[in-house]
Amino acid sequence: MKTKSILAILTSLVATAVFAADSPPVGSAAPDFSATDSKGKTHSLSQYKGKYVVLEWFNPECPFVKKHYGSSNMQKLQQEYTSKGIVWLSVDSSAPGTEGNLTPDQAEKITGEWKTKSTALLLDQDGKVGQAYGAKNTPHMVVINPEGKIVYEGAIDSKATPNPGDIPSSINYVKVALDESLAGKSVSTAQTKPYGCSVKYKK
Repeated sequence: MKTKSILAILTSLVATAVFAADSPPVGSAAPDFSATDSKGKTHSLSQYKGKYVVLEWFNPECPFVKKHYGSSNMQKLQQEYTSKGIVWLSVDSSAPGTEGNLTPDQAEKITGEWKTKSTALLLDQDGKVGQAYGAKNTPHMVVINPEGKIVYEGAIDSKATPNPGDIPSSINYVKVALDESLAGKSVSTAQTKPYGCSVKYKK
């Protein structure tokens, strides 16, 4: 009975958001967008043309997000690749009144307390950025190459659990995609099924 209860809880957490469209196919042009970050600065994808861009859907209340931040796994990835000139945009698409929605002040507090290393945390309260990319889960990851094409879309790694203990033995798909791309190679695993909490879009 206990196992069934745990499975039911995990299933509800992993449930896909019914309002998200399908993600653009790998190899297609990444949809442009414009969104304001926690500091009030506007970011658009087009301003980063010629650079690699990572999009990471974020909800600080999600156990799957806490898995990667509580272990510093996400911060290490962010730091490793932003130091190489890659733009890393965390995106909070939680609508007002839903789990994970943040005011700019709350977002600044979280990024400070968690010592995040992303380029910016975008507050996508109307869900337009998330909808454009078909983001269904937190974390949902997208890697865009300097030509503006999507080269990876899906999960952060190969173990769809909220347990930080699973990180060392998992394959980090984002790291592999970035390393292969930076080395001039094709991405060997270009698409996976994202896992995590459903993105809480505006209804």
